[in-house]
Amino acid sequence: MKAETGGREQAVGIGAPRRRPVQQRSQERYERLLDACAGLLDEVGAGALTTKEVAQRAQVPIGTLYQFFSGKESLLAALAARNLDRYLDRLARRIGAEHPLGVAGFVDLAVEEFIAMKRAVPGFGHLDFGLVDHLPTTAEAEPSAALDPEHLLDADLDNNEAVARRLQLLGAPLVGSLGVPLTLRVALEAADAVLKLAFRADPEGDPALIAECKRLLRGYLAD
Repeated sequence: MKAETGGREQAVGIGAPRRRPVQQRSQERYERLLDACAGLLDEVGAGALTTKEVAQRAQVPIGTLYQFFSGKESLLAALAARNLDRYLDRLARRIGAEHPLGVAGFVDLAVEEFIAMKRAVPGFGHLDFGLVDHLPTTAEAEPSAALDPEHLLDADLDNNEAVARRLQLLGAPLVGSLGVPLTLRVALEAADAVLKLAFRADPEGDPALIAECKRLLRGYLAD
């Protein structure tokens, strides 16, 4: 499912929030819940995360959480969507300020902004635009049988394809056509694998593997 927001097509995940807050107080609570979710991801991981703990950390009643989110899946989906929006906003600002040239410039900035968020944004190491790791089954984990980790951003498209379509819209004015969505999808799958390896080798991201990721993407997308 897609929603139009400000003239921009926006993915709607299968676990999309029940309602978007309108009043300032509600918006603040909504953001606090997402912030709490992100912080707890770093502490306990996605498998052990519970809506009860998120509500306690955000200092809101559990009933307030369920006004916005149907459950854990909906909460994770909203955080993934916020991460993607913030990433694209950061990338757009970098492009506007630095005016990179062609595919190589676009690739470098796209990778660098992702790495910057990976290093600094709470919870991003566990949930960027989708779950980084498979959900473990633990005794403490909240039931998540309905969670579809491949479709947090869009009910019809998997996470990488949803991201690819947003990146295609952002990059088109800069480099022209980046090929069919499948091309960007393949590029994202490759980048995802290499960057996971980079952060597995080094908590800050192995510089040599990050450089190889850029080289791989430049060559593939410029072909």
